[in-house]
Amino acid sequence: MREKVILDVDTGIDDALAISYAVHATELDVLGVTTTFGNIAVEEATRNTLQLLELLDAAHIPVFQGAAKPLFRELKEKAKLFHGENGLGNVQLPPPRTAARQASAAHFLISAIKAHPHEVTVVTVGSLTNLALAIMAAPEIVPLVKRAVVMGGAVTVPGNRTPVAEANICADPEAAAYVFQSGLPITLVGLDVTMQTLLTRDHLQEWRRRDTPVSRFFADICSFYMEAYARAGHVRGCALHDPLAVGAVIDPTFVTSVPMHVQVDTSGGLSDGRTIGDRRPQPAAPPNVDVCLEVDAGRFVEHFLQNVMFRCDG
Repeated sequence: MREKVILDVDTGIDDALAISYAVHATELDVLGVTTTFGNIAVEEATRNTLQLLELLDAAHIPVFQGAAKPLFRELKEKAKLFHGENGLGNVQLPPPRTAARQASAAHFLISAIKAHPHEVTVVTVGSLTNLALAIMAAPEIVPLVKRAVVMGGAVTVPGNRTPVAEANICADPEAAAYVFQSGLPITLVGLDVTMQTLLTRDHLQEWRRRDTPVSRFFADICSFYMEAYARAGHVRGCALHDPLAVGAVIDPTFVTSVPMHVQVDTSGGLSDGRTIGDRRPQPAAPPNVDVCLEVDAGRFVEHFLQNVMFRCDG
C-alpha cells in the first residue's frame, strides 16, 4: 500500500522539487497540499503550488491555503535572495486554471487525519504554523497521526537563517515549539543532513538535454537557486532540503536518526529559533523527536533524480 501523505509547503524552489518528487513517487499517495508563508507570502505559495501541479499533470491533488503569518509574531521578509521575487527563481508559469479549496489548511489536516487514523504522514517543509493550528483546534488528532516529518532545524550544525537557527523554524519559533511539545511522533530532517545532499550543474545540464516543459522549468529555477548558493559560498550546487524530507518517508533508510529531547528557543535573543537537542548521556527529559544525523546522500540523490522527472518525457 502507498503511504498516505500531506505536504505542507511554502512553495519556493526546493519545495517545488519536493512536490514533484512526491507526486511522481509510486510509494506515496499525496492526499493534499497545504500552503503557508515562509519563502514567500501564503497567497504566492498557493499560486505557485497550483501552477506547479498543473505543470506536473497533477491538478487533481487538492490545495488548501493556510496560515498567512506566525502565531504571535510579525511576518518576516520573503527569501528573495534564494527563491526570487515570485518564489520560483522569477521563472514564470501560466496563471493557474484551478483554485485552492475553500477549507483552510488546518481544517483539511484535521479532517484527513480523522478520516485515515494512524495512516497519514504529514510532511512539513515550511513553517509549522498550519500543523500547530490544527493541533490547537483539535488536539485529539495527535494520537491519530502516523508521523510528522519536519524539514527544519539545525541541532548539531550552524543555521542558515541565523548563525544558530534554520529558516523554517525561524519563520515561527512558537509554532515549532508547540508542535515539538505536542506528543506527535516527529522525525526532524534538518540541516544536519540536508546540507550533505547536492544537486549539481551537471544534473541541470541533463535536464536541459531532455528539453521538455518540465525539465526546462526545473533547470531554470534550480539555476537561480544555485547562483544564490554560490553567492553564499557553496559553489558546487545546492542542497536538496525539502526533497530529503519526502525521501525520508519514501525510504526511511535514507537517513539515520537518534531519539532526542529537542526544544526551540523562543526568547527573541541571539539564539532565537535554535533547535536545542539534549545530547547528554542522561538527558533531563525523555526524547520527543527523532533527529536525523546521517544520510546516505548518494543513494537518496539517485532515487530523487529517478523520480523528480518521472513524467517529463511522457
